[in-house]
Amino acid sequence: MSHRSVGVRLVLAMALGAALVLPACKNRESIEKKASTSSPPTNSTASNPTPAPSKENVVQVKLETTMGAIVLELDREKAPISTENFLSYVDAGSYDGTIFHRVIEGFMIQGGGFGTDMRQRPTKAPIKNEWKNGLSNRMYTIAMARLGGQADSATAQFFINVSNNGFLDQPRDGAGYAVFGRVIEGTEVVDAIARVATTSRAGHQDVPVEPVTIERAIRVGTGG
Repeated sequence: MSHRSVGVRLVLAMALGAALVLPACKNRESIEKKASTSSPPTNSTASNPTPAPSKENVVQVKLETTMGAIVLELDREKAPISTENFLSYVDAGSYDGTIFHRVIEGFMIQGGGFGTDMRQRPTKAPIKNEWKNGLSNRMYTIAMARLGGQADSATAQFFINVSNNGFLDQPRDGAGYAVFGRVIEGTEVVDAIARVATTSRAGHQDVPVEPVTIERAIRVGTGG
């Protein structure tokens, strides 16, 4: 990695850290914005795909969005806490009517916490961070969003990686970001969401101009 790339990474990390303490973002669960590297992100996971969990330890969830359906396969063997937490919100209907409120092309799409009015939804207690479970933030994986510098602060918000973001596996602020599943259907929908136009709204950046709403989140299958 060149000295310039290192410098860009540090500047972006510092800028994000500063943004997290702004009053308008006080309640915002965030993940680190991707910094430039010496080589561009790849659009293929064939060389190092995320391994599939055994059938008895998976459960599938469909996110029916205004841009199409996304089917997730959750790994309750390697990420039991994150998986059960996510399912508790699904079963309660908590994700229905929420939006993808943070979209950064080439990085990730984040949702699960805000309604179309940009009001934050109620959440349950934060969960233990399972970032050491062996699952990596690779393209089309789903992980828990959390507050910067607070390892065990994840509640309802999640993000789907749209690039190979292995740097999120590293404890840059004391811990990495816990992956708990992957997209098995609807990768084209994820890509389309990642390309929407964004703006600033209600004190938040990277908000889609036209809301991308999760109309319904439901269980569609299980291996156990």
